[in-house]
Amino acid sequence: NDEITLAELIEFQPTQLVFSPGPGHPDNDAGISCEVIRHFAGKIPIFGVCMGEQCIFSVFGGKVEVTGEILHGKTSPLRHDSKGVYEGLAQDIPVTRYHSLAGTHLSLPDSLEVTSWISGGPNGGKGIIMGIRHKDYVIEGVQFHPESILTEAGRHMLRNFLNMQGGTWAEDSSRRAPKGSTLANGINGKRDRQIASNGTGSPSQPKHSILERIFEHRKRCVEAQKLVPSQRPSDLQASYDLSIAPPQISFLDRLRQSPYSLSLMAEIKRASPSKGIISLETCAPQQAREYALAGASVISVLTEPEWFKGSVEDLRAVRQSLDGMPNRPAVLRKEFIFDEYQILEARLAGADTVLLIVKMLDEGTLRRLYQYSRRLGMEPLVEVNTTDEMDIASNLGATVIGVNNRNLTSFEVDLDTTSRLMHKVPEGAIVCALSGISGPEDVAAYRSNGVGAVLVGEALMRAADTAAFVKNLLGGALTDRVSSPKRHLMVKICGTRSPEAARVAIEGGADLIGIILVEGRTRYVSRETALAISRVCKTTAKPQAKISKTTARRTTVASEYFEHISDQMSQQSRALLVGVFRNQPLEHVLEQQRVLDLDLVQLHGSEPIEWASLIPVPVIRRFGLQEPGLARRGCHALPLLDSALGGTGKTLDIANVQKTLEADEGLHVVLAGGLTPDNVSKILDQLTDLRPRITAVDVSSGVEEDGKQSLDKIRAFITAAKSTI
Repeated sequence: NDEITLAELIEFQPTQLVFSPGPGHPDNDAGISCEVIRHFAGKIPIFGVCMGEQCIFSVFGGKVEVTGEILHGKTSPLRHDSKGVYEGLAQDIPVTRYHSLAGTHLSLPDSLEVTSWISGGPNGGKGIIMGIRHKDYVIEGVQFHPESILTEAGRHMLRNFLNMQGGTWAEDSSRRAPKGSTLANGINGKRDRQIASNGTGSPSQPKHSILERIFEHRKRCVEAQKLVPSQRPSDLQASYDLSIAPPQISFLDRLRQSPYSLSLMAEIKRASPSKGIISLETCAPQQAREYALAGASVISVLTEPEWFKGSVEDLRAVRQSLDGMPNRPAVLRKEFIFDEYQILEARLAGADTVLLIVKMLDEGTLRRLYQYSRRLGMEPLVEVNTTDEMDIASNLGATVIGVNNRNLTSFEVDLDTTSRLMHKVPEGAIVCALSGISGPEDVAAYRSNGVGAVLVGEALMRAADTAAFVKNLLGGALTDRVSSPKRHLMVKICGTRSPEAARVAIEGGADLIGIILVEGRTRYVSRETALAISRVCKTTAKPQAKISKTTARRTTVASEYFEHISDQMSQQSRALLVGVFRNQPLEHVLEQQRVLDLDLVQLHGSEPIEWASLIPVPVIRRFGLQEPGLARRGCHALPLLDSALGGTGKTLDIANVQKTLEADEGLHVVLAGGLTPDNVSKILDQLTDLRPRITAVDVSSGVEEDGKQSLDKIRAFITAAKSTI
């Protein structure tokens, strides 16, 4: 750096320049580097590394200051803009850092832009600056070391730099446009329309669009994945042959069910090539539940990892999050699909349908994939953008056609694209408008011209209130959601040991009668007594039973699993008999359920959660507070919060009960543990807004005197519990 002068460097006539002085500060310890930048800026490509990047920052007017951390040979995940030296690279690649100084955001010169950073805020917010670029000159700088062996894809970055030509981005763009570089459209994302040299005056087209690059990249990735043991085509087929793919629903039928005038296809989309980062912090399964409860008919899950930041694991987690949900939405795998392998992978992960893009597939491949998907029980979503592509979809026999309002070559959005193609739609097919939809004004025209559904991604991902956004987008309240009758608090009298006690409890308003069927326990009842109690439950009417006459409720809207179970249980015309078991063989539980005609089974030990799917009646399962599996949908009907053994009279910590309920908004529970006629109302009042999430209260020792059930206390407990609001 100090052994050569600027004049000597000029004599070498360099075509590109890479410099990395240091250590020290660029204003004092950079030798001739800053002078070199000033001379060669706008003449040749310049690449500054580490202090070289700081020199660029300083030369154009920025300030380099202490970052607050000293790094020497440490790696950090890098976020970037996917342009320039980062073209074709994945996000969050590890880069090697040796620095304690960096340029500051507040002093960033107008002539420079930040190109890479360490994530420092929500949704991928920009932290410490790791890269900069001049807006006009071919000058790039990186704060890390691409040449380090610990930097992933460092050679790729250097190769990208060496491919740059000229002193300005306009010059570089014109020289490299025929090679299909993304920089042909302007390094700042502006569409610099290059006029073709053929004299026609029409815009020249690069050989490879971003879509084509993504497509080629996916092909390479899929071929590599096929070589991985456990992920080979034969492995996937063997798994499918075992019938372990999650249950599926009809995409076509579900799309026809909507509480709105148009069906909603709600998309989980963390990023896109056109918009960049949208929301990296999104939890896909949580987002899916919000979409479902807001009235979505379909949930679209982007699984492309590099440009869209999705994965097959997102798809699998979304499907799991909908387990047990009545009238759940269909799940769409949105991906660049070109191989049966991807369709089979989607089915194993829980997809109900897949996307097939006409533009990217020859007709033979399209037909083959379409037919294969249908053989797996999945009617595909066939995507088109032009009249010719609509004809292909029609000839294919597609019953669900998505019209992409975004041109996949130019990425320009024209919301009228869907409307213009409606006259070509085959009879009976459902048309879905895809891309660019962000507000109610965008969907107004679709209602009148026969469009059946709209797909919304970015706008939904950015919405602060999902349900409110959907209501505003599609117009009005959920037309098919009938208000539930107010659900009353249910009361379970457990440890019942006589037909008389059961009758008194039922006549007093009890909803559940529990009998202990664990030999050796104090409250155990014999088979003879259990049969007598069972007869009482079946023949004794509940007082003033208020049963909803509503039928076909929520036929087009998904509902929360535990809420649905609670609604159903509370609408019974008689008290339900619950048999309580603890760590007994499954065969014994099944026999007792059959002989005693139990309405519900309660598992109060360490029985496997999946036993609930093997028992022919709903299962209440005991859990400790915040115990794993408590909120698992699709297994036990309701979790019961109690101490390990139950019947001890020990009260649960209400603060921890609140934490448990607050951790999952869809959780409803049966509350037990130390409840009495004197404290039940007070304990429920302490739960304040969480009170409606208590489906039932369970009492045993709290209605006993001298180890025996007190009929007066049973009546008093029911009255106290039922009086709570």
